[in-house]
Amino acid sequence: MSDKETAISDFEDKLDISPGAMWAREASLAIGLVTLILGSMWISTGTFPPMVVVESSSMMHESEGSLGAIDPGDLILVLNKDRADVISFVEASQLGNENYGYESHGLPGDVIIYRKNGGSDTPVIHRALLEAVSNGTGWDVPGTTLRNVATISWTLDYPCSYHGGTYSLKVEDWVPEHSGFLTSGDNNNGGCMIDQPSANGQGGGLVDASGNPVEPVRDEWIVGIASSEIPWIGTIKLVTSGTAGSVTAKSWYSLTITILMILLSPIWLERISSLYPNSEEEE
Repeated sequence: MSDKETAISDFEDKLDISPGAMWAREASLAIGLVTLILGSMWISTGTFPPMVVVESSSMMHESEGSLGAIDPGDLILVLNKDRADVISFVEASQLGNENYGYESHGLPGDVIIYRKNGGSDTPVIHRALLEAVSNGTGWDVPGTTLRNVATISWTLDYPCSYHGGTYSLKVEDWVPEHSGFLTSGDNNNGGCMIDQPSANGQGGGLVDASGNPVEPVRDEWIVGIASSEIPWIGTIKLVTSGTAGSVTAKSWYSLTITILMILLSPIWLERISSLYPNSEEEE
């Protein structure tokens, strides 16, 4: 055996470790990688946990789901509310406003994650339609011409379907309980429903865990602003919690293809490397 072969053999012997030590090393690497990813997300978003999994279909734009919109099973990064101002739908859709044209997840304005009436039940992820601001004697609505009004009436450029027809969402003669945001899900099949019953002219709305009507979303009730979307991956978490009923067939298919691609990628890389062997390899 040549001196070079002996050296290689000695090096391989040094690398020979027990299966237990190998598993411990791999586990440490995996934990380190997860910690690095979560830490990077925390630094980027300013919140922890830095993401939420969407459970319901209330933000869907299409019946089978679509990229760019928020569908059941999507992972949504949550931006700390202190890092950016919430831009409402009316601000982003009002010509001449400094935020005109701003879109998030397929429609004008920001999507926020909030706790109903500040409670501890599952947070809601819905779009901020408009903000009512008390000035002491009346109400102002940023992004509109409404200033110091006793009641809030405004027609949003927000198309809704209702009884087979179409119309624009209206807020009429609304007296807010206090300053805060009106919110709604993007899925308006069958009509648009504002979360806050006091402003929902067609009836309905949300209630909190105690059965109380949801009020305008105060700033302190906002968990964060919906940032980037990672589609489908959150479905795995919904399966383990038994809440995957709203996930569409299209999302299941996309998730399956994604997992298969991840599992098969090492085989593909190995085959590609075998097609292009190192020309300098010694015999």
